[in-house]
Amino acid sequence: MTDSNKSTDSGSNKKSLAKARGKSRRLAMQAIYQWQMTGDNISDIKQQFVEENNMAKLDPKFFSEMVSGVASSISELDPLLEKYMSRSVESVDPVERSILRLAAYEFINRFDVPYRVVLNEAVDITKEYCAENSHTFVNAVLDKVAKEIRHIEVQSASS
Repeated sequence: MTDSNKSTDSGSNKKSLAKARGKSRRLAMQAIYQWQMTGDNISDIKQQFVEENNMAKLDPKFFSEMVSGVASSISELDPLLEKYMSRSVESVDPVERSILRLAAYEFINRFDVPYRVVLNEAVDITKEYCAENSHTFVNAVLDKVAKEIRHIEVQSASS
């Protein structure tokens, strides 16, 4: 294999991983939403989503980490989000709430994922699943969270 083939394969692998993670984020948002609405056991919800979806097109480890991580980090995530909102997290639309929590968790725990990817994915998911202008609220809150959690990365990106 030549060097040019290696770089093409590497780029292709990165694109397929990004696509799988994007789908995993959407599914994780739905699982978190279900957990928020029902209060059911998070492990049971994860299992249900694994059984009902084609995990071959996803990143199952990423999905599992995101869902479990958000569920176990609410006491850390909600106060962080509320610093940048004029209302409580619980008063936010449940779909928006699941997106905000998911992105905040990812900012804190997945430094391997650039903050702009996390932010863009959250805005895209919001545009797909929420009311027409919800993405501006989600973007504003998460932009401030990113500046706090990923301040060095954000600063270097804007330089």
